[in-house]
Amino acid sequence: MKFLIDAQLPPALCRWLRDHGHEAVHVSEIDMIAASDVAIAARAEADGAVLISKDEDFILLRLPDRFVLLWLRCGNATNRALVAWLEPRWARIEVLLGCGERLVEVR
Repeated sequence: MKFLIDAQLPPALCRWLRDHGHEAVHVSEIDMIAASDVAIAARAEADGAVLISKDEDFILLRLPDRFVLLWLRCGNATNRALVAWLEPRWARIEVLLGCGERLVEVR
């Protein structure tokens, strides 16, 4: 799968995703760190990427089903804590995305 990581998540998440066999790019790697949510949404749509974000605004921006959103509902965390939170949930997330889910909310 191909992922686009939003600004409020760390670039280290890209490395973790790549280690799990996925393509991943952080907005900072493509000069979009200061881009608007609208521009980031358009980029996810154009690239056919799953957008990973903690930002609730993307729920509305994805309508009508413009791109796949993986919405992480976790608080601020260190890189290590984020990965520790995500790791036990990841297999289920991959299944849902692989089955065609277009909005996956992770708590």
